[in-house]
Amino acid sequence: QVQLVESGGGLVQAGGSLRLSCAASGRTVSSYLMDWFRQAPEKEREFVAAIRWRSAYYADSVKGRFTISRDNAGNTIYLQMNSLKPEDTAVYYCAASPGAIHYSNRGGYTDWGQGTQVTVSS
Repeated sequence: QVQLVESGGGLVQAGGSLRLSCAASGRTVSSYLMDWFRQAPEKEREFVAAIRWRSAYYADSVKGRFTISRDNAGNTIYLQMNSLKPEDTAVYYCAASPGAIHYSNRGGYTDWGQGTQVTVSS
């Protein structure tokens, strides 16, 4: 089990940028897979971005605007969000899995952060 803490959310105007961070702690955190999800009001939680070794995967709605990365120590993942739109408004969560997992398997993640609010005004 790992503990995940997201930060970096806030209020931004449309077209602006934010950088989210998710810091993980635990004995074997560097071996965990960590991805980003989001949940807008009255909507289901949805996949945003995943990172697998040197490959990254994105939801179609954020492709070309968001970039996921992970630090060399493997303890923190980031989500650089550019050209933000009002429809990006949501609580953003990072999720961790100790083993291989496809990002479509939302229920397979073992640990979730508390989330960070991102609000994009028009």
